[in-house]
Amino acid sequence: MAQQIVMVVGLGNPGPDYENTRHNAGALFVEALARAAGQSLRPDRKYHGNYTRAHLHGLDLHLLNPSTFMNRSGIAVKSLADFFKIQPDQILVAHDDLDLFPGTAKLKKGGGHGGHNGLRDIITHLSSNEFLRLRLGIGHPGDSRQVTNYVLGRLGKQESSELELVIEEAIRVLPDAASGKLPVAMNRLHSFKPAP
Repeated sequence: MAQQIVMVVGLGNPGPDYENTRHNAGALFVEALARAAGQSLRPDRKYHGNYTRAHLHGLDLHLLNPSTFMNRSGIAVKSLADFFKIQPDQILVAHDDLDLFPGTAKLKKGGGHGGHNGLRDIITHLSSNEFLRLRLGIGHPGDSRQVTNYVLGRLGKQESSELELVIEEAIRVLPDAASGKLPVAMNRLHSFKPAP
């Protein structure tokens, strides 16, 4: 089947203060994807982010981690999409998700932003919500007043290892997701459980 997803974006905040925080789960996914393809992301001012082109499992992909802050992610996504004439439904956005347990992930097509500022800004800039999302679970602190500190907090050792495992699985299902076999990819990813 023809490749349908050509651009993968990882959401996060730039700089050492935010490295390895829960809110940067999406950016960590794209970094892992670049590594799996033997590439590394490099700063590119034209796209307001760290960018590389990667070939992996027969896929030709544009990889981007915006270097704007999370709530301005749309600027970077639109810059790259416009330059390569990429449509919203050819984009996969990886992001952290409070509603999923750590070590789990889900693929989702379209929908709202669910209060996620990065998604909100991308929807605004693309004038579309028709992109694919990779929702990476980070869990919820249990109290909405603690959410900001929680998402900006560093990943614990177990969380890091669970996130790493589910990222590896997400990379394995990416060829199916990117080539139009989304139900196959969803089935596999949604039933993934990290080893206890």
